[in-house]
Amino acid sequence: MRRIWLPCLLALSGIAGGAWAMKEKPEAETTLRDRLPEDEVVYFVLPDRFANGDRSNDRGGLDGGPLDHGYDPTHKGFYHGGDLAGLTAKLDYIEGMGVTAIWFAPIFENKPVQGAAGQESAGYHGYWVTDFTSIDPHFGTNEEFKSFVDAAHARGIKVYMDIITNHTADVIRYEEGNATGYGYRSKGDFPYSRRLGLDGEPINEGFLGDEIRTEENFAKLTNPGYAYTPLVPEAERDVKVPAWLNDPIYYHNRGDTTFRGENSRFGDFVGLDDLYTENPRVLDGMIEIYGNWIRDAGIDGFRIDTARHVNPEFWQTFVPAMLEIAEEEGIPNFHIFGEVYRDGPDNGYIAQYTRRDKLPTVLDFAFQAAMVEVVGRKKGTVVLAELFDGDVLYEGGEETAISTPTFLGNHDVGRFATFVRDANPEISQEELLQRVKLAHAVMMTVRGSPTIYSGSEQGFVGDGNDQAAREDMFPSLTDSYNDNDLIGTDATTADANFDAAHPLYRLIAELAVVRQANPALRRGLQTMRAYRDEPGVLAITRLDPDSGQHVLLAFNTSTDPITENIPIDYKSRSLNSLAGPCPETVSAPGSVTIELAPLSYAVCELKGQSGSEASR
Repeated sequence: MRRIWLPCLLALSGIAGGAWAMKEKPEAETTLRDRLPEDEVVYFVLPDRFANGDRSNDRGGLDGGPLDHGYDPTHKGFYHGGDLAGLTAKLDYIEGMGVTAIWFAPIFENKPVQGAAGQESAGYHGYWVTDFTSIDPHFGTNEEFKSFVDAAHARGIKVYMDIITNHTADVIRYEEGNATGYGYRSKGDFPYSRRLGLDGEPINEGFLGDEIRTEENFAKLTNPGYAYTPLVPEAERDVKVPAWLNDPIYYHNRGDTTFRGENSRFGDFVGLDDLYTENPRVLDGMIEIYGNWIRDAGIDGFRIDTARHVNPEFWQTFVPAMLEIAEEEGIPNFHIFGEVYRDGPDNGYIAQYTRRDKLPTVLDFAFQAAMVEVVGRKKGTVVLAELFDGDVLYEGGEETAISTPTFLGNHDVGRFATFVRDANPEISQEELLQRVKLAHAVMMTVRGSPTIYSGSEQGFVGDGNDQAAREDMFPSLTDSYNDNDLIGTDATTADANFDAAHPLYRLIAELAVVRQANPALRRGLQTMRAYRDEPGVLAITRLDPDSGQHVLLAFNTSTDPITENIPIDYKSRSLNSLAGPCPETVSAPGSVTIELAPLSYAVCELKGQSGSEASR
């Protein structure tokens, strides 16, 4: 029997009365498969850092020391022991937060350890895949994964897999390399038609280059030694699965990327073997691999790693193939979103990948950057207004933006609380908590599918990005994590952090209930109502075209109380508080006066307008 958590949360919060309006859950939204991507509240986890449910798999069945099996819970760059058993055992905790979809870092079998001598780290994060068909033994088995998916589905929780098509683990070496790495060798200086440069011997006769993406053309690419001479260590000659991945001909072999220009798509990502995704065999192979995961496990979506480093034509075929397979398997709302990293609050860059590459949507790095600017660095709320103005740039425009996964921090860029603290070195713990709470309130109510990075709901404040932002939820043995000063709690990461009474956990859970009960907060189109060039008011209305529900969102990003007259539609006459302080009536047709304390918010349902009238 599923645990009933909502009454307990409302009682704890002291708002079980009129402050939060509940609505009947629409019958059409009662099944997991019927829900649209924008309906979800997503929880992102690194399984290795979440919960250790089976200590027998900590070393992944491998012998030797940490440099062999990768397990060292005292080192932030090695396996710590979290697994599928632990994740499954904590589904009550996850469900209690109002989460409706779990996305976790890749769990395919990885190369346990890689890196130069003295700089080794482990594949605990999942991005160094060797076997794309198997769960990494550090996490469990394929059967355990299927059981996890079934257990999540039984609770109405979807499961998103993190997938990789850009690269595999670092196995291929180059004979011409040196200890400092392999510099990128361009297509102009090292064409496919010559061995090791313009003056080299002719090779690959008849091959017309990577822009002719046909089987006939690529059958003439027989020698991968155009830029470097690939060298596969004997011990790793057959380490990759499926077996075709062991052939160097299916990799670009041009050296390391600098993430700019040509080499962004053709270079090795920090030494990882860069797949030749222009080759039809690679495309077909990836469709087969990930189509089988949909068929065998019944998952609900993919987050695509390093999507911008793969040629657009790959996605133009891969995505429709995945959606077709999902449809055949009875998964009509299969969600696919690409990782397109961009530093800054301009969504024009990431939106191009929905137009040219035809990705259904992308992870909203622009929203994350805008929130750091507005809430963390105290920039004007105009930053968010301009971000939302850019939603028209997505393929499908604002309707597509509604389904973008929004987030405040993650395992790569770092934690939101860390950004706020670093921007305000003298900030008190109380103000830091209040700013983080405000940011979550924005994310949970504006357009997009809100995505919480595990630990954020427990007040984690990291030391930086990447490994420094990948703390354990279970008791940690890592010193650089355990000296962190968390917010909203007296605990440290040396303790288990699954506290359902933590103020951030409670806030997320409460707003998840309101979001689920009010379709305008999930599917409503946005209209900007008020913003400033300095900290202060941000006001938005959202109108759900199907139900006609109309909601006003108002936020105060300043440390002073504000009273604002907000323009609204002229048919609204009264307001119903869904969260925060809302007046009962409008000040006059077309205007409502909102009073907000410092760093606070209000979510108000507007009543009295015609449901068929657009407010835009």
